[in-house]
Amino acid sequence: MGNYDNTNKGQIWKNDKKTTDTHPDFKGSINIEGVEYWLSCWKRSPNANPNAPALKMSVQRKEANQGQSTHQNQADTIANIDDDIPF
Repeated sequence: MGNYDNTNKGQIWKNDKKTTDTHPDFKGSINIEGVEYWLSCWKRSPNANPNAPALKMSVQRKEANQGQSTHQNQADTIANIDDDIPF
């Protein structure tokens, strides 16, 4: 089976772990121009204005929680480059 290109595509599922109204109704992921994001969606409440959006969405970059380790890896790379200088 060939590779499938997920660029600019996403998917969501019902959030079975929702315990409060502030938790999203749906959760999933989306790829935007090759960057992966978490996707959370909330349905319009039954008593809301009928002209209100049917869904509200929030996206969060998947790599956002790993920022500190990325900076440390960059610092380690720079240190290794300095060690390779022959003079």
